[in-house]
Amino acid sequence: MNKAEEFEELRPLLFSISYRILGSVGEAEDAVQETWLRFDALTTPPTSTKALLSAVVTRISIDVLRSARARREEYAGPWLPEPLLSDPYQDPARSAELADSVSMAALLLLERLSPLERAVFVLREVFGFGFDEVASAVGRSEAACRQLLVRARRHMETGRPRFEAAREEREELASRFFAALREGDVAGLRELLAADVSVVGDGGGKAPQLARTVFGAENVARLLASFFPRVARIDVTFEPHEINGQPGAIFRDRDGRVLHILALDVLGGRIQTIRSVINPDKLGHLGPVADAWAIDREARRARRSTG
Repeated sequence: MNKAEEFEELRPLLFSISYRILGSVGEAEDAVQETWLRFDALTTPPTSTKALLSAVVTRISIDVLRSARARREEYAGPWLPEPLLSDPYQDPARSAELADSVSMAALLLLERLSPLERAVFVLREVFGFGFDEVASAVGRSEAACRQLLVRARRHMETGRPRFEAAREEREELASRFFAALREGDVAGLRELLAADVSVVGDGGGKAPQLARTVFGAENVARLLASFFPRVARIDVTFEPHEINGQPGAIFRDRDGRVLHILALDVLGGRIQTIRSVINPDKLGHLGPVADAWAIDREARRARRSTG
């Protein structure tokens, strides 16, 4: 293979590494492109192209994450990762690690780690790189990387849920949830929600969003039951779709433009967390984006006219 073909074969892996470090589709794509530019400029063939490119994209992603941390601290409202519809990298030998690590819950846990801890955890725990490769990628000794991994595991295990739902259970529960959402069925929704369920919205100050996180099955059921019938009057629709490896849906306006996404965390036979991303900056990779402010105004007018 020539250099371009080698790179394209490894592109899915490079994107998947970078996305888990950054939690951003756009930034991960930029990191992969920068990796290509550096690889293309090399005049000496590497001993291992995979090891070299994985190290380069990791270093770029660490640098990007360090600068992104300051922006996220000033972010308007809760920050959520950019939604990913499908992971381009597949490895049957590590399918469980890959699926678990791309969920929004896992990406938010990774936010607790330092950039170096995050990179070491992703390379070692998720992708199974040897400590020699991890050390080369992050520019630390193998002993230091082992210590970084110990700290990262401790943070991750502290926040992990105790019960994981089987895929079939998640899908069945999600199907019932979205059926109840279509109908505005408060009782039907409440039955599917954990007692301490929460709804978190990410508008980034650039779209209508919840003033605060909403907690409790009764509050969340009533919020959701009032939401969809209201926007359905102005032809907003949704299609169930896997979001970051978990059940979810993409909401669209009457012209098919993306309005927002919902992602569900299912634990212990109930929906534990509902996350909504409506910030238009985080939706552009999914297609044309709707004007959420205009839809909100139209929905309010429609509600008044039928009130």
